[in-house]
Parts: sequence; structure tokens; C-alpha cells
Amino acid sequence: GCFVFKPNFKKRKISVPIEEYFNEGKNESEDSKLRFETYQMIWQQMKSETEQMQEELNKNLFDSLIKFLQKSHSGFQKNSRDWGCQIKLREIPTAALILGVNVTDHEFTFRSLTEAVQNNVTPYVVSLQARDCPDMKHFLQKLFSQLMDCRVDVESKEEEKDIQKKTHCSMDSLSSWYMNVTQKTDPGKPRKKRTSSQWQSPPVVLILKDMESFTTKVLQDFIIISSQHLHEFPLILIFGIATSPVIIHRLLPHAVSSMLCIEIFQSLSCKEHLTTVIDKLLLTTQFPFKLSEKVLQILTSIFLYYDFSIQNFIKGLQLSLLEHFYSQPLSVLCCNLPEAKRRIHFLSDNQCENIRRLASFRRYVEKQATEKQVALLTNERFLKEETQSLLESLHVYHTNYFLVLRCLHQFTSSLPKYPLGRQIRELYCTCLEKNIWDSEEYASALQLLRMLAKDELMTILQKCFSVLKSSSEKHLGSTEKRIEELLAQLQSLDEVKEEEDASGSQSKGLQKTDLYHLQKSLLEMKELRRTGKKQTKFEVLREKVVNFIDCLVREYLLPPETQPLHEVVYFTAAHTLHEHLNAAPRMALHTALNNPYYYLKNEALKSEEGCIPNVTPDICIALNCTSSAAG
Repeated sequence: GCFVFKPNFKKRKISVPIEEYFNEGKNESEDSKLRFETYQMIWQQMKSETEQMQEELNKNLFDSLIKFLQKSHSGFQKNSRDWGCQIKLREIPTAALILGVNVTDHEFTFRSLTEAVQNNVTPYVVSLQARDCPDMKHFLQKLFSQLMDCRVDVESKEEEKDIQKKTHCSMDSLSSWYMNVTQKTDPGKPRKKRTSSQWQSPPVVLILKDMESFTTKVLQDFIIISSQHLHEFPLILIFGIATSPVIIHRLLPHAVSSMLCIEIFQSLSCKEHLTTVIDKLLLTTQFPFKLSEKVLQILTSIFLYYDFSIQNFIKGLQLSLLEHFYSQPLSVLCCNLPEAKRRIHFLSDNQCENIRRLASFRRYVEKQATEKQVALLTNERFLKEETQSLLESLHVYHTNYFLVLRCLHQFTSSLPKYPLGRQIRELYCTCLEKNIWDSEEYASALQLLRMLAKDELMTILQKCFSVLKSSSEKHLGSTEKRIEELLAQLQSLDEVKEEEDASGSQSKGLQKTDLYHLQKSLLEMKELRRTGKKQTKFEVLREKVVNFIDCLVREYLLPPETQPLHEVVYFTAAHTLHEHLNAAPRMALHTALNNPYYYLKNEALKSEEGCIPNVTPDICIALNCTSSAAG
């Protein structure tokens, strides 16, 4: 018989706009849509800046790689009969690309490299991973199938795929395919102009993304077979290596590695890459969003002690940005200064109260005269005008802060034992945390600065002058003039060694800086001060320079917590970030099953201890029943 079953009516899922999530559980979020749009705008700017920066960092590496690839098969293209060239043609050109242990970042690098090679060298670029090539058969199949996809002539793609299904994959078939492809011409159709270096006998570039993970037998067999067909199948290998070039000789015996003509290419250090990212995204007034010391410490700790991944660091930065705009209603003012001033005019009474509740603003009000305190707490118009002024002061604070921070880094980055850190991010974290001039490391750095030689001091001052001159905003104009004056005074000192009343402290001052001589000179200087001996002109001038930079630090490198309205631009919820990024799977599962409200944030799931709501998920009820029975 025939039976008719009516399908159950399924409710169509209603998609909720992402910005609506900003409203959930927030009573004071009338600007949620604007906050979300601001978040998207800032993140897109940060993302494009990051991509551009990564392209610039990879440019030198890719340029040298492309030069290597272009010259590798010049002998094959010329068909040289020279004995030396014939010997060289038996070796497979191989680029050992040392990328570091940050494996999660390798995919982006290989994607960019593939695009660069296809644009500049050859259309035949294949990328293989060890998990797809457990044996020689799968290796050749993957190689053949990807080469089919590299074909420029779309019309012949389907024909070749049919041929591939019928043909047994081997180096002979690959060689035959290559010869047919490169020699095939169609006189009936006009062809696009192609440069001879790119299209005349173009090499096949094979990228092994994770060379360490390939089995020794597969690598050995492929290299031996490929070297025998190199005269008809011009192959170039690129080994993606996470550890060290030594791994090549561990995986391959000498008889096999001698078939490779290896050249090593080193990518930028992960730590240097991190410093560049922080420098471009955080140590600038281009982006108003900033991280507190604890949040930045969490992100850098995960990077340095866990994965060395720049991509994960940037994702953590994106999460911090999203959390800031979600949890802080006043983040609506976290935008460029002219736009923030415009938005202040449209703040609601509720948002004005949010400003008054800020801890930094309350401290600011307490320092004002009584009349101004009353106006700030009762007059909305006066409050908005004062908020505009405070945001402008915060912008000027950041401009001066980053300039002085870079100048201080120029002074301290070359000191022995690096008392304030070697990278600018280390110095930045210290300055965010506390008054840096109260630390022992800062006092130690000043002592070492008082031992600098004349040429070193002049070099550092010239770098500081360049830093200040490169800034488009001239808030530190007098500082720039003062550095110029100090440089002129140093240059005017006589090159001839001055006579001294006591021991040769001048000669000590003009020595190249090293730890032993610095410690010895420091003891001598203390002794000279104790006995009241006269200082030379250079020593007096050097003392002026050190005191000058010390005054700059004390005036401009105040911690952000001292600035009114810093909460508008600084994300400080380190515990929230820690919960999201430092995963604890067992604890997370236990919490989710015992208290589903913690993650679902559904009011119906709220209950007193020992009670189970009716809407609780079945798995949570089953766990509670099991636990009760076991108890």
C-alpha cells in the first residue's frame, strides 16, 4: 500500500545580528550598535596593517628564494653541454627554509610563498604534507593531481584528468606529461606574451611543508628517482623545516643528500616578529585601543612559553578588542580624537553617569576646586566639555609617552646585561606596571649610562633626535632642540685628550663599553666623587645628558592608571582573557555539566544549589542523577 507521511513543520532559524549580542545582559548598552561598528572598523584597520607588515617582513626572504629558483635551472633552459653544468644538473636544487617552531604560522608563509613563486617563476607549484603521503604511491598521486590543477590552459584540464585516471602515476609518466605540456603549441590560437625566464621550460617547484614529518623511505626513494629524471623533469625542492638544517642529514644518508644542491634560507625570528607586531599595533597613536600590563603579559607569556605563534597572538589581541567593546559601555569613545569629540555631544544621561563612575574620573574630580567639582557632578554640558579636554590630554599623553619610550629604549637596549630589557616590549611592560624610575633596574641603567664613551653617547643622541624628528606631532619640540644642543656641545669638545688633575678618568670614559671596564670605572667614579676631584668637560656634559633623559622619563612615562578616562581605551580584564585562552578542558567540562548557566547565560537555567530546573539539558540531569546515586 501507499502511505503518506506529512513532514513535521520545522521552524525556520532566525539569524540574530552579531551586534545584538552586545545588548544581552547589558542595561547600559544603548550604543551597542555603534560600539560594534567601531570594533569592526578598528579591527579591519589592525588586520590590514598586520597583513602589510607580514608582507614586508617576508619580502627579503621571498626575494632571495625567488632569485635562487630562477637561477637553479638556467642550465636546463640553455641545454648546456659543459661538463660542469652536466654534473650540476644531476643535483636537485633544494632550498632549506628554516621557519621556526611556530608551526601555526607556517601555513600563511607557504601560501604567500606559493603565490610569489607562481607570479615570478613558474605556474607549476605543488605543496605536500606528510600526512597525505604515507608511501611513495600516495606521494606521486598527490604530486600528479596538484600538477593537473596548475595547468594554465583550462580547456585541456579535463582531458589530463582523464589521462591521470588511466595512467599509473610514476616519474616516467610525470616526465612525459611535462614534455607534452611544455612543447605543446596551438598555432591556430593567439597566445599571451610570456617572458622566456618564466615560461620556457619552467621548473616544477615542490614544497614539502613539514619535512621532519615525512618518512625516511619516502624521501629517499623520491629523491633517488627524481635525480635520474632531472634532465627531462626539472624539479626544485623547498623543505619547510621547523627545527634545524641538521635534520636533513639525520633523515637522509650521505649517498642521498649528495644528490641535493642545498641552500639554506632563514626566516625572521619569532621574537623579533612579535616585537614588530607590538610596535606597529600598540606603540602608536594610530590605533586608540591599548592593553593593560597584565593583559599584555598574558598574551606575551602564551607566545613565549607555549606556541611562538604570531597568528595566535593577533587572535588574542582581537579577542581583547572585542571584549573591551562588549564589556565597557564607554568604549564608544575609543576611536580617533575628532570622532570621539563629536560623539561626546550625543552621550545620553546614562553614559554621562558612567563617566562619573569611572575610578580615574573620581580621582580627577577630587583634585579640583569645590565649584568645579559641583559642576562636573551636576552639569551635563560642562561634563561633556571637560570630557573632550581630558580625551585630548590622553591623546597627547600617548604621543609623548611613545616618543620618550623609544628614546629611553635607544639608551638602554645596548647596555651590558640589559637591565631594562633588550626588546622595546619588555621596557613597555615595565613602564605600564609601575613608575619605572623607582625600580632597581632603572637605577642600574643610569649608572651604566654614566660610563658611556663619547662616540656611543653621540650615536644614541642622534638616534633619539631621529625618533623625535620622524614624529608628525611636535609636542616635544623643545626636547628636540635640547638634544640638538647637546649634540653640538659634544661635537665641539676637543679630540685631544684633556689633562686631568687626578687619575685618567677621561680615558676610562672614552673606552668602548664592556662590563668589566664599566664596573671598574664605576668604582673609580665613586671614589672621585667621595674625594671631591674635579670632573672633565666630557664627564660634566655626559652627566647633563643622563639627567636630561631621567627628567624626560619622570615627566612623560607615567603609568596609564594616572590618566583620567584611561578606562575608555585600555582593556584591563586580564582574568576574562585568561579564561578564554588558557584552556583547562576537564574543568570546563565539569563546569558546563554542573552549571550550564555559566556558559549558556540563559536565565531559565539559574537555580539554587541542589535544584535542577526543568529546562536543564538532559546530559546535565543524567550527570546529576549519577552523582547523587554514587553518593
